[in-house]
Formats: sequence, C-alpha cells, structure tokens
Amino acid sequence: MLRFRRFAALTALGIAVLLINKAARGEDAAALWDMQALATPPKVTWTEETSYGAKALYYEGEPYKGKPTRVFAYYAAPQNVTGKVPAMVLVHGGGGAAFPNWAGLWAKRGYAAIAMDLGGCGPGNKRLDDGGPTQSDEEKFEGPAAGLKDAWPYHAVANIIRAHSLLRSFEEVDPERTGLTGISWGGYLTCLTVGVDHRFKVAVPVYGCGFLQDNSAWLNNFQKLGPDRTREWVRHFDPSNLLGNCKTPMLWMNGTNDFAYPLDSYQKSYRLAKSDRTLCVTVRMPHGHEEGWKPKEIGLFVDGFLAAEKAKPFAKVSTIRRQGAEVSAAVTADVPLKSAGLHYTTGQGVWKDRKWVSLPAKTADGKISATLPAEKGIVFFFTVTDERGATVSTEHEALE
Repeated sequence: MLRFRRFAALTALGIAVLLINKAARGEDAAALWDMQALATPPKVTWTEETSYGAKALYYEGEPYKGKPTRVFAYYAAPQNVTGKVPAMVLVHGGGGAAFPNWAGLWAKRGYAAIAMDLGGCGPGNKRLDDGGPTQSDEEKFEGPAAGLKDAWPYHAVANIIRAHSLLRSFEEVDPERTGLTGISWGGYLTCLTVGVDHRFKVAVPVYGCGFLQDNSAWLNNFQKLGPDRTREWVRHFDPSNLLGNCKTPMLWMNGTNDFAYPLDSYQKSYRLAKSDRTLCVTVRMPHGHEEGWKPKEIGLFVDGFLAAEKAKPFAKVSTIRRQGAEVSAAVTADVPLKSAGLHYTTGQGVWKDRKWVSLPAKTADGKISATLPAEKGIVFFFTVTDERGATVSTEHEALE
C-alpha cells in the first residue's frame, strides 16, 4: 500500500508538471482574451468627419490602467448595392493609423471595411485623452511587467476583435463573410487574432509572423528583457503560441529580404497554422503600408472566400522534389499560367542582406522545373504567376 501511495503521489506530481509545462508552452494563450465578451458589439459613436468616402467613428475599447478607453476608426461601405456585402477588418503596422483610403479601396471592391487606430490616437494621429497604450517598443515588450491586460499586444488584439464584432453587427454586412488583413505589426497581430477569433473566413498577414524571439528586427528588445521576461512575453504574445489554434484559410505574403520578419521565422509560422495556406513570397518586396496593401493577390485571394461569384482559385504548387541538380514541383491552375521562376541565393548572412538571382523555370505537363546552379549553400524556391498577375510561391528549401 505504501508503494502504491508513493506511485500515486509521483504520478500526480508528473501530471501536475505536465500541466505546468503545457501552460508554459503557451498552449492556452488564447484564454487571455475573453471571446464571449469581445463577441458583443461595442458601443459606437459616429462623428461628422469623412475622408476618402469613409466615415469616422469611435468605439468602446478595453480598459487601460483601470480606466475606460475609446478606439478611433474609419468605416467605408460600397454604394448603391442591394443585399448584404462581405466585410474586412484592416490592421495597420508600426507608425500607422486608421487609414481611410485603405477602407475606401475595399469599399470600391464591394466590401464594407473598418480600419482602426491601435496606438491610442484619434484624427490626425493625435493622442486621445482616453486612448489605450501607444505603439512604442516599451508598450509592446514591457507588457508582462506592466500587467498582461495593460500590454499593447493584448489591447491591439482585443480591439481588433471588437472592431470585427462591430462590423458584423452592421445591417449591410453579411456576418458570415468577414476577413482580416494586416501589414507588418498588423500582420503579426493578424497571426495572433486568428488564433483567438475563429469567426473570420479568410486572413492575409503581410510581412508579419511569429517566432520574433528566434529571429526578427527586435532581437535587441528581447536581449534587454532577459531570458525570463522573454519567455513570459513569448508565452502570451508571440504568434507561435496561437497559430496552432488557427483554422482560417490564409494567404501569407512577404519578401525575401524583409528587414523585420525574415524567412526562417516566417516559414516556422506558416507551418504552424492548421488551416489551408497559400504562399506569396516574392524577391525583394518593399516594406510599407501602401506597398503592403496594393498587391492584387490580396483582393483576389479574399474574393475566393468572401465573394465567390467573381472569384477564380489560385494556382496550387506542391512541395519541391529534387534529383541531383534538377528540381521540380507539381502545379495545377484554373487560370492559365503566364510565367514561372526559380529564385535562389547563396548568401549565408542575415536574410535582409542576401542577394537573390531569378531564372525562368519550365512549365509542362502539370509541372514546373529548373536546374540548380553548381554552387553550395543554396536556398531556393519556385513562383508561378497566372494571367491575372497573381503570384504563388513554394516554400523555400535549403540545400547544403
């Protein structure tokens, strides 16, 4: 009996350790956000201001340091449309704001759209007296020390979800056809949000990803935090702990030389999501807000899930197969292909400084193929572009 009691005690201790480790890995990170509360449309106040055809508004935000907050946003909807329309939530990046022109672009495409400010600012990027945390690095990374629910990532995700709930409540919006896209830090937030709010039918993170602690533009910030506080931040606020919850189809868009979100962290991120994924990695894509919202692939991809009557599917490419120097991938395309390319680098330094070479690839019999150069240390991938100009890429592969 004594042996049994000892075994039972050890077993209980083992289970407790496993549960602690599970929490430490961030598998329950989504529980930080109360989706039941956040799914309720927030109180909204409309203003007289309009810009680019978008109307200005304020909606109720998350309490910050014990005080209520407001979030400023622009909302645009298509004109002279009968019936309910699909809708998009638009998330800006660092240094950004509520962009009325971004919302207006989606309205012209036939979507309702809301673009909110996530830095506690109002019109003209002026600080609100009742705004939430700013976009400073201190607010982004000092969160655990200040209290999790006073941290910028918590507020940003909560206020994105509140904007989504508000958007779904509008009479002209079809609540079952909503999508999410974000640029840079907005892409990072998109990756967090889809792990919490499962009502979105499609998402497009541009540049942003997870595994920031492994490789990103913010390694110095983590070094300043130290290992214990970095683990705490990652546990709650890195997308690597939430993307595993994601079941939303996603288009992942980035450039080979992005200074902030390098391809190694990017690949680990998109491999985590359990949803269908499409990649659009292109050589030296510039980094910026307008550069991040203008690629035609974003609208075409979203149409496929929210406006099926005018959508055509993207090309699908398999993983790369290699025999010696010969590499290939299977490809299927409803829209005829215009071109295919092989892109490679032999650089071994930081991703943003690597030089890439692009060569035409062959397309025949449902396959793209090319010959790798006789060099060592190659990283390479394929792209295909259809007649609409929509580009799809394979994952990148490394050949030592």
